[in-house]
Amino acid sequence: MNVTFFLISLGCYLNAVFFHLLHLINRRGWAERVGNISVSLGFIFHTIAFGTRFFQAGHIPITNLHESLSFFAWIIILIYLVLDYKMKIPSLGAFILPLAFIFVLYASIVPKGIQPLIPALQSFWLGIHTVTSFAGYATFAFAFCAGIMYLIQESQLKSKKFGPLYYRLPSLEILDDLSHRIISFGFPLLTIGIITGSLWANSAWGAYWSWDPKETWALITWFIYAAVVHTRFTVGWRGKKAAYLAIIGFCFVLFTFLGVNLLLKGLHSYS
Repeated sequence: MNVTFFLISLGCYLNAVFFHLLHLINRRGWAERVGNISVSLGFIFHTIAFGTRFFQAGHIPITNLHESLSFFAWIIILIYLVLDYKMKIPSLGAFILPLAFIFVLYASIVPKGIQPLIPALQSFWLGIHTVTSFAGYATFAFAFCAGIMYLIQESQLKSKKFGPLYYRLPSLEILDDLSHRIISFGFPLLTIGIITGSLWANSAWGAYWSWDPKETWALITWFIYAAVVHTRFTVGWRGKKAAYLAIIGFCFVLFTFLGVNLLLKGLHSYS
């Protein structure tokens, strides 16, 4: 049953991506409204799928590749809905929703079976560590999109060739502020995720830190975003430099999340 609801949400998200891209291209107000209705419906079905799987598994379903991809997309959509309500940046959906859809699509083609928890995962740290880590990663996805939007807008201003996107994207100030604020929110979450992961590792494997590939790359990612926050307040890195750092940082997030699991062997290979 959880797979059925999940696939329905996949269709809704695809519809949302189409209409948000249509709104970006043609600036049709009705397209944005249809897109937001679609993403809201998709989120509802996605939440039902997540809750159903939680009930069937008996634990928070973030323990394999399908569940991790699904939850990552779910929390991105949740943050998008909150930001759309708070900040009203219509063009943001055309950038962040395709990214979320890719994760949902990927989740739909990998094995979806519910497996018993291995001993290392049978801990109350499971929910705390994974939720805070994924929430931090999800916020960085928005900083990534804001960085791309910033570079597009800055390029148009610099060349003085104002294409259609110029009138659809927010100002440079809004995009820079969005990236800064959301990284400032996500960085503490990632920090909590790493700390709780260390506490969990000690209870599961007898050591707080073992330089497992996942741990190592998570720490590298943490240092990158620490640099983003630090340079903004100390040397005033804003605008274009901050946008590049946000984009580079998210590339490291993707490698930490997916690349390590698929390419490197370690204690976290089960996820």
